[in-house]
Amino acid sequence: MQMSRRRRQAFPMEALLIERTVAEPIQRQLYRQIAAMIRDKRLAPGSELPSTRALADDLGLARNTIVGAYDQLTTEGYLTSRPGARAIVVDLPANSPGSDRRSASASATAIRHPLSMRGESMMRQPFHHGAPGRFAFHPGMPDAQNFPFGVWGRLLARRATFGADMLFGTYHVTGLPALKEAIASYLVSARGVRCLPEQIVVTTGAQAAFDLLARLLLDPGDTVWLEEPGYYAARATFTVAGGNILPLTVDGDGWQMNPPEIAPRLIYVTPACQHPLGTTMRMDQRLRLFEIAERHNSWIVEDDFDGEYRFQGRPVPAIQSMDYAERVIYVGTFAKLLFPALRLGFMVLPPALCEGIPHALSTTGQFAPLVLQAALADFIDEGHMSRHLKRMRRIYAERRKLFQDLFAAELPANVTLSPAEAGIQLVAHLPADCDDRAVVEAADRLGVNASPLSKYYWSTSGNGLVLGYAACNKVQTEAGMRRLRQAIEQSRILY
Repeated sequence: MQMSRRRRQAFPMEALLIERTVAEPIQRQLYRQIAAMIRDKRLAPGSELPSTRALADDLGLARNTIVGAYDQLTTEGYLTSRPGARAIVVDLPANSPGSDRRSASASATAIRHPLSMRGESMMRQPFHHGAPGRFAFHPGMPDAQNFPFGVWGRLLARRATFGADMLFGTYHVTGLPALKEAIASYLVSARGVRCLPEQIVVTTGAQAAFDLLARLLLDPGDTVWLEEPGYYAARATFTVAGGNILPLTVDGDGWQMNPPEIAPRLIYVTPACQHPLGTTMRMDQRLRLFEIAERHNSWIVEDDFDGEYRFQGRPVPAIQSMDYAERVIYVGTFAKLLFPALRLGFMVLPPALCEGIPHALSTTGQFAPLVLQAALADFIDEGHMSRHLKRMRRIYAERRKLFQDLFAAELPANVTLSPAEAGIQLVAHLPADCDDRAVVEAADRLGVNASPLSKYYWSTSGNGLVLGYAACNKVQTEAGMRRLRQAIEQSRILY
């Protein structure tokens, strides 16, 4: 008899608010409000809803509107119905999602431990993405104003128009063959890399390559020997993978190749243009690196992020060109050569890692859109990239000289630039009465983008600024330098 009384419960008609002047369809309004009543138990489980005809008459709506709302509620499991009978409210679990009656303790429990240990670690890692329109002085940012977007747009449109049969599926997970061939040819001539197209894996940027390599090569607790100061995003990736990070010190004399305390499973280096200092690894240090890797059976990850931009002599060959033990994994990116939002990078793998890599890529989903790869292959093959790089080397050399001159003229004498042989960024060292993070915060308030040098250290400390100059024209560099001086002065007052 209790169920019978519940089935005859009066429907709370006054709780329904139908607004005819809003954009939300009336059927959707009706569905949403009845669903909320069921979740919040304002409609008792087992009770009957009015017939579609009766509710339509009461609300002054078309019957089909009521039928549509009831059908959706039935499809989603709020109601049960059978032919010739009224719809019945389903007994949903207590504290169901969306219910206003969820207890505070249930919500607190859900929020208290939302992530795995790996997830917690990922949430704590540093990053620096800057802000749109702030070209002074975003570290590592290339100039977009001089990129031939007209040519790029035509190549991309052509491939998008005529590539439906081969470019819009999940094919070639290691990379489009045409792009792998173009990259291999480019690397042999420009960087001295010894490789076949079959060794190349196209990724969605260098960071995706580091993430994949960390999963492939490291077990929790394995030791990673990583430059200090060094690229914090690479350190973050190996840290999240459970790596035990040991510092490979880099200073004014280069890489200090002292025997590591613990045998490293992996050694990460930026030998052509050390990040962030911009120095180049000497031959004796390269040979010592190979000796240590051979002794400990270590993988070497060579990050060649902007070795093309060298302003003293010709670009030096990649250390992969000297690797006859097949333990160097070469990682490159088009972010600095072309533009960061392209999100295309690549790895050159030793033959031992090539066979199973399609399985790993399919597992992670870290493979790049084929239509972008095809357009990039055309951009390289038709000579557009080589012409663009030749032009940008000249522009960057001029901007580097301008930056150095303005730095010397505008900033205090005790704020000094490190000598750097390559790269599109420079390091400024601050005096002891300035804190680099305070300077960066003050610069940000003035519209200037910079990165604190201390972010690139973890076992020791540094105090300075990592400043990009490549994306700034003369007017932007002059204005940015004045604001940077103001930021240093303001931070001294606060500090």
